[in-house]
Amino acid sequence: MSGTKSLRLPLREGVGGRGRNDTLVPKSPASFIEDLRQFTGFGAATVEFEDQGLRYFVNEYWTSGQRRSHSLHEVSYRACFKAQLPEFLIERLSAPGDTVYDPFSGRGTTALQAALMGRRAAANDINPLTAMLVGPRLAPPGLAALRDRLESIPPMDTPDANEPELSVFYHPDTLRRLRGLRTWLLGREVDPVDAWIRMVALNRLTGHSPGFFSVYTLPPNQAASVVSQRKINAARDQVPPPRDVAGIILKKSKSLLSDGMPPAHPPALLMTGAASSTPLLADASVDLLVTSPPFLDIVDYEGDNWLRCWFAGIDPATVRIARHGGIPAWERFVRGCFEEFARVVRPGGFIGFEVGEVRGGKILLERNVVAAIEGLSFQVLGVMVNQQAFTKTANCWGVGNNAKGTNTNRIVMIRRV
Repeated sequence: MSGTKSLRLPLREGVGGRGRNDTLVPKSPASFIEDLRQFTGFGAATVEFEDQGLRYFVNEYWTSGQRRSHSLHEVSYRACFKAQLPEFLIERLSAPGDTVYDPFSGRGTTALQAALMGRRAAANDINPLTAMLVGPRLAPPGLAALRDRLESIPPMDTPDANEPELSVFYHPDTLRRLRGLRTWLLGREVDPVDAWIRMVALNRLTGHSPGFFSVYTLPPNQAASVVSQRKINAARDQVPPPRDVAGIILKKSKSLLSDGMPPAHPPALLMTGAASSTPLLADASVDLLVTSPPFLDIVDYEGDNWLRCWFAGIDPATVRIARHGGIPAWERFVRGCFEEFARVVRPGGFIGFEVGEVRGGKILLERNVVAAIEGLSFQVLGVMVNQQAFTKTANCWGVGNNAKGTNTNRIVMIRRV
């Protein structure tokens, strides 16, 4: 995609929080594989086997407990992995100051974790929402500045011409406050305080507790359609209650900052564009790439984010998020991305390419990744499978663990040669 947009963020001084560990040094491929073999951090030994020419290493490599990472990670986004995944790889396969890149950045988990560990974060996503969600968390403002700014933003009664029907989600007074906030943000060059407010508001638009602006609805990583929300309201016999928009933003801000500011880290590079074309990344500039691409057609990213796009002034029709119903098309997509990765990842650098579980584990996408990159300058080291007995996401949807849904992380480990 031409015309890639970018945002460079300044160096931020601050205090470190959970997740920083500089005691490990970059490993050779053999040393990293040996680390996987010998890992017993949660009491179990790694199970190693080979299947169709691929080496697998299965264990619980990070905790299954919830909210164990830095508080700044607590921003909801559909199909995102835990911060412990990039943390595990960053501390073993990079050094402070190295560039850690995620070409499908989503909510920015890899970028934020890289910054928390003193690395240079580089993030890209086809959706402009990504830069809005991760950028402010790399350099947060103070709470006093947030409070003062929120007090200065007036409500607005008149909807814009393209406003969807929002009365099914919000009390009239809440909607006036949200309109005023949206108009304020879209009508000016946002500064770091505005950017933080927008990031938190995007995360609080809908949810199923009084901590969100809306009436009870789907979890915050998904937005119900207007038609679906009418049905939810009727089934629950509910009407949207008034919400304190400024109060909710301040409360969430305090929660996000409860583990402290990010430590000093090199300036980040945030890009908006296709992963297959990132001209702002220099040749051989990436030391470690950690990512999770779109998995076939199983997640409706556009449908999940329609309300966030409205609030941020983004036309969802212009966000060409890749969705592939068939394996051949997905392989071609992956191939195109890896051709670009071969340019930006330095020789000797590593890639952790997480493909999760797809369609009840019947499709093993790691094999398709290997097929897609054949002939490129990469060496497949193996597949790291993080297996856990419990995940909150699976449980809250009524899905039995290790039966349906995504209960493992399947990470194809690759080295640039």
